[in-house]
Amino acid sequence: MKQLTPKFGQRRKCTALLAAVGFMSAGLGHAQSARDYISIVGSSTVYPFATVVAEQFGRSSGFKTPTIESTGSGGGFRLFCGGIGVEYPDITNASRRIRQSEVDDCAEHGVDEIVEVKIGYDGIVLANDKSAPRYTLTTSDIFLALAKRVPDRNNPATLIANPYRLWSEVNSELPAVEIEVLGPPPTSGTRDAFLELVMEPGCGAFAVLAALSGDDFTAACHTLREDGAYVEAGENDNLIVQKLQANPAALGIFGFSFLDQNSDKVQGSDIGGVSPEFDTIADGSYPVSRPLFFYVKKAHVGSVPGLEEFLREFTSDAATGEFGYLSDKGLIPLADAERARVVQQVRNLDNLDLAANR
Repeated sequence: MKQLTPKFGQRRKCTALLAAVGFMSAGLGHAQSARDYISIVGSSTVYPFATVVAEQFGRSSGFKTPTIESTGSGGGFRLFCGGIGVEYPDITNASRRIRQSEVDDCAEHGVDEIVEVKIGYDGIVLANDKSAPRYTLTTSDIFLALAKRVPDRNNPATLIANPYRLWSEVNSELPAVEIEVLGPPPTSGTRDAFLELVMEPGCGAFAVLAALSGDDFTAACHTLREDGAYVEAGENDNLIVQKLQANPAALGIFGFSFLDQNSDKVQGSDIGGVSPEFDTIADGSYPVSRPLFFYVKKAHVGSVPGLEEFLREFTSDAATGEFGYLSDKGLIPLADAERARVVQQVRNLDNLDLAANR
């Protein structure tokens, strides 16, 4: 088996030469420079799923259990795209699809061949402690509660600094409770998806904002309050759950899988009249759902021990099939036809195509 050597691939123009030298050197006995385990970084949402697969893989495969670091989707892509070699991760998890700018960054560092693996779907929830009232929200309610600038009710054609302090000021049917929402930081794929799937529709419901386009619309819809109503709570979703228990008046933003795993402690808010549940996410009726991915550095396959076998385990029917062990952890499986297509792409190690269907 080939072995990766460190510090090659840092400059694209010399990637091929250095890769060849590195792999030749590995064959000449430089075992001390090799890594004999899989290195994974990325999304905190995908982290628990990847951890379960890694543990199963370590128990059953004869290879070492992969190491996994929760860095957030954006942070994971930065590490993953750093280069080819043992000091760079083999896989990055993501709760959103990779962006063209990230593909370009990878290419600049010699990471030209990437395999995309969609593993299933997840919902984004706004949850609170079970001792508090359950919320029924619309995307417009959430936008008015969390946006930095909102339409002036006295002059709807004008935007003003967000004046709302209580949920009842946003919507008289909501409780007179101070707005405090604990959510992910800008490096998080969950935050990216929340802005796209919740804040944008809520923003577009107002004529003054719907009339904007391009960067102006994005800036208006994606800019969150900085006055304490929205609190960046880090990449650890389990910590958000703990903080909700400590403060029943607060709401928290995280993936459905964490709600599912902590259903004895927290409850999800209805959004658009639909509760966040396994079945409503699977059938598309819950409006805030998104696909989950991981990305593999093709140059590392066949070089890092067990990497190809790990891909097979993660995409196996036993793991991500309709009745796979990850569905017990809250992952919403792909439809049969889509999963079959993903499995074939992994078997072939097909290169990423951003123009392909998501």
